[in-house]
Amino acid sequence: MSLKRFLLVRLGRLLTYPVRRQLRQFEVACADPQTVQSALLFRILHTQADTQFGRDHHFAAIRTIADYRRAVPVAPYEYVAPYIDKVQRGETQALLADSRVLMFALTSGTTASRKLIPVTDTYLAAYRRGWNMWGVKMYRDNRGRRIAMRPIVQMAGDPEEFRTPAGIPCGNLSGYTAMVQKRLIRWMYAVPYVTGKIKDANARYYVALRFSIGRPVSQFMAANPSTLVQLARTLDAEKDHLLRDLHNGTLRADLDIPPDIRAFLNARLKKDPQRARELSRMAQQRGRLYPQDVWPPEGTVINCWTGGSMGPYLRQLPRYYGEPPIHDLGLLASEGRFTIPLVGGTASGVLDIWSHYFEFIPEGEIDSPQPTVLGAHELIAGRSYYILPTTAYGLYRYHISDLVRVTGFYGRTPEVEFLGKGHRFANLTGEKLSEYHVTQAMDAVAKRIPQPITAYSVAPVWDEQQPYYAIFLEEPDAANEPLLRQFLQEFDRQLGLENVEYAAKRDSGRLGPLRAALIAAGAWAQWDRARLAQTGGSPEQYKHPCLIGDVRFSDTIGVLRQLV
Repeated sequence: MSLKRFLLVRLGRLLTYPVRRQLRQFEVACADPQTVQSALLFRILHTQADTQFGRDHHFAAIRTIADYRRAVPVAPYEYVAPYIDKVQRGETQALLADSRVLMFALTSGTTASRKLIPVTDTYLAAYRRGWNMWGVKMYRDNRGRRIAMRPIVQMAGDPEEFRTPAGIPCGNLSGYTAMVQKRLIRWMYAVPYVTGKIKDANARYYVALRFSIGRPVSQFMAANPSTLVQLARTLDAEKDHLLRDLHNGTLRADLDIPPDIRAFLNARLKKDPQRARELSRMAQQRGRLYPQDVWPPEGTVINCWTGGSMGPYLRQLPRYYGEPPIHDLGLLASEGRFTIPLVGGTASGVLDIWSHYFEFIPEGEIDSPQPTVLGAHELIAGRSYYILPTTAYGLYRYHISDLVRVTGFYGRTPEVEFLGKGHRFANLTGEKLSEYHVTQAMDAVAKRIPQPITAYSVAPVWDEQQPYYAIFLEEPDAANEPLLRQFLQEFDRQLGLENVEYAAKRDSGRLGPLRAALIAAGAWAQWDRARLAQTGGSPEQYKHPCLIGDVRFSDTIGVLRQLV
């Protein structure tokens, strides 16, 4: 080990000492989740009692968990949205005891509107604490790979897409945290944070690779592994341009990059002719240039989600990256970090009982008017539940629609893995398409185009080159193919208007265009009868699903042919 490397590693251990101490304390706390969670809930309620939300829900009078459940309903984002609207206008006290809102983290919602999650100092402290503890465990698991204090490739989003009437920025949380990192930490991230402000997807991937290809990268980090697949494909497709830019210290002039961002990037470009020649020879010999060719897998780690619908993308990673260890990032979203994986090689993570108060509804009771509601200490291994977090920044008994399964316990605290967005969602690449999005798009397009539709459902279809969504229609509805093609184009566009994440994934090429999957006449009526017989209930109350989240659905319905 060189002296420089030795000093960097020692510095890293010194900087992480407080986190390692904190992790030990968290592990002790996991032995008694009931006490920890109860204390946290009442601390939140006491702190937020004088907000408008707290007064409207009588926080000051709450003495027990049962009181809390009577005072505050289980509800989605729309319930708290009126209070968040006031915070957007500068009326922070409507929802928050914190005197300032750093930003609003944007996420796609279950309706046409995007969700705005207030990010406060309290939010950021909890978010960083969870990340730090996760990081310490990940580095411990990979001591022999010498990844400490070596560069990280992470794609971040735009921290400021727009501002609220009160001037509060709204954007991507990862972009914001990258922007406010301390200089020493920022040095470890190969991709400049301003890359998230580049709208053109190909240009964004290219810039990320241009700033990474000349550095000894140790980690690849992206929530969705589809991002890593696309990054690898871009590296191979653009290898000639990338190596030329690395050799000359330049950045392609034809990339769609705003002038101010290009100026920022140009000032930080470096040239490395020797490395460019090495990689060029390798590309010629192998007929390709994948991440595993640039960064040997024995010295790298991949950090991404591994649960839910990530399987098809995870299966592609070895082709491009070799087989380095893969560590799950945990259950995290714009709403916060909910789990911390403390063991590698699994999608499970222990509940972050320090940051949020958690309740759970058994999977089969989610549509019940009076479902069973359980605390973290009451869960049973092997069972599936919908998770309801209460946060210190304005979300209470929040129905985020995340379905999780208990895989075991860390001490007495449940470890859970993310299964999916429940039966109302589909999620191939992070678009989180809801049935609401589908029905709204259908209503809008049906008014413009007289496409006959006997019955329909939209479902995701996996394709290794480019996954897509299909609308399943009966064969007689496709008699006028030119009209149907027009309908498909408009429906695809309208889905993007209803769900900005769907539009972003389509624009980036991670999702292919909507297709029509044609099935036999009468197939939907037969399918509905079979489903009703399986689930029970009366035909009068039965509702045909307009969105089916199962990626395997197309293999079971009997598709006759497809139309794009």
